[in-house]
Amino acid sequence: MQLLVVILGVVAAVAAEVESPIFQDYHEEFGIPAAKRIWMMEQSIDFDGSRIVGGQPGQLGSQPHLGGLLIALTDGRQSVCGSSLLSNTRAVTAAHCWRHGVTQAREFLVVLGSTLLYSGGTRVSTSSVATHANYNMLTLHNDIAIIVMPHVVFTNHIQPIGLPTDNDQYVGAWAVAAGFGINGDNLPITQGQAKHEVSLQVITNAVCARTYGATVVASTLCVATYNGRSTCPGDSGGPLAIGAGSSRTLIGVTSFGHREGCERGHPGGFARVTSFAPWLTSNL
Repeated sequence: MQLLVVILGVVAAVAAEVESPIFQDYHEEFGIPAAKRIWMMEQSIDFDGSRIVGGQPGQLGSQPHLGGLLIALTDGRQSVCGSSLLSNTRAVTAAHCWRHGVTQAREFLVVLGSTLLYSGGTRVSTSSVATHANYNMLTLHNDIAIIVMPHVVFTNHIQPIGLPTDNDQYVGAWAVAAGFGINGDNLPITQGQAKHEVSLQVITNAVCARTYGATVVASTLCVATYNGRSTCPGDSGGPLAIGAGSSRTLIGVTSFGHREGCERGHPGGFARVTSFAPWLTSNL
């Protein structure tokens, strides 16, 4: 009887993971389509589009730590994510940008100091990516990775972001998410730059868990997405930051949203950087 109880418990846990409202293969579901849409948009650019839903265009030099990722997958297709610059040779992104479901990346092209993803700025290629040892593709727990890249020169438009040095939960704080992702669910291709940013408010994990259940753990940070403001497909791996200038601090790495899309008012999920700061620091 005890064995039966254990088996049923395992089955229930697996079922809960399968039924999670987060995406199951980021690249297949979001990253690859987003890359195609952003490329089409940038081919007919006249700077009047938007990407992060409810946000605003990010000016050159705004969020100078933001890096776009053009991702070459092992099957020859292309996907897209974001990242945050930590030093001249290190950046941080979501682990699912490198590997998720059955999809594996082969190389990242890191795009820094640009409002566009497919042209401009400083562009460096690397295949040196270390995902967290406890990264779980099903739950997206420990969804964080370090990118090792050739030396990048800092400029007015390319600057590293600091890591938190305390255990602040940041509940109620307003933070800025930035990325190169699409600007909504199933919208027509618009013209304009890819880089956008939006201000979002941090909420408690208890509130977030009402939507995502066991996906939300202590190392998760969530934001509210009311009034049509949210991160969207293609923003994965990008920064959630507080402060400005030299005091700008990275508090979240864009991890997950609801599989229904980014305009339904569901919370946005991030890897909580305070939980990973020692690991990140040890890899700088």
